[in-house]
Amino acid sequence: MELFYTSTEHIDLKTQRLVIDGDEFHHLVRVLRKKEGERILVTDGNGLRCEVRISDVGKTLLKGDILNHTRLDLPKTGVTVALSLLKAPQRFELFLEKSTELGVSSIIPMITARTLSLSSTEKVQGKLNRWKTIMLSAARQSKRYYLPQLNDPLSFKKVIALQGYDLKLIPYEGSETPPGVQCSQKKTLFLIGGEGGFTVSEVEDAESAGFCEISLGRTILRAETAGIFAVAFVRAQLLAEECEEWF
Repeated sequence: MELFYTSTEHIDLKTQRLVIDGDEFHHLVRVLRKKEGERILVTDGNGLRCEVRISDVGKTLLKGDILNHTRLDLPKTGVTVALSLLKAPQRFELFLEKSTELGVSSIIPMITARTLSLSSTEKVQGKLNRWKTIMLSAARQSKRYYLPQLNDPLSFKKVIALQGYDLKLIPYEGSETPPGVQCSQKKTLFLIGGEGGFTVSEVEDAESAGFCEISLGRTILRAETAGIFAVAFVRAQLLAEECEEWF
């Protein structure tokens, strides 16, 4: 059963009804041709899971009856990736899509000393809207009931000053330290540099702020690949724990 998203204010658990509009309505009705009487899954992106029967399809919105609902627990493991804005926008968008599928919790577009892509405030807002659409589509495909958070772009200095993380890691091509860390049930922040990587002073500043440098291998990864690798690294640890419980 396909999963769709609607905002919290469009869900009324007292009357057991909800509304879907905007891009999700277009995808659901115009693309997938869903009709009255069909059943779908709907979430608010904050852990709510609703099984819904479509009751009315209008010109701009869809109404549904909530047949049952449950609230899923927020995952105890959190992965935040701060990735430098990249010169080629499609590469950053690839990272958004794949990291969302893999379970990233939060993404921070970051401005570093070597960031080549800088836009006006108006263009940034347009990019954020497009990026959110990409992440929503990926979350829908992978059936995520908690949508990743997409932050406004932050400078490197502001990112390394962020608090609330159990682990703070900076993959760095000059490091020879293997990523021998356990991320399960922890909040982890990864810093990923863009074209040209981090400067030596940035690595030093990050270490002074409590970050540990690690290596992702002897080969040099592109920025978006390193970001995807970081999320997959945590997912692999969680999968290994799940497999141990099967036996």
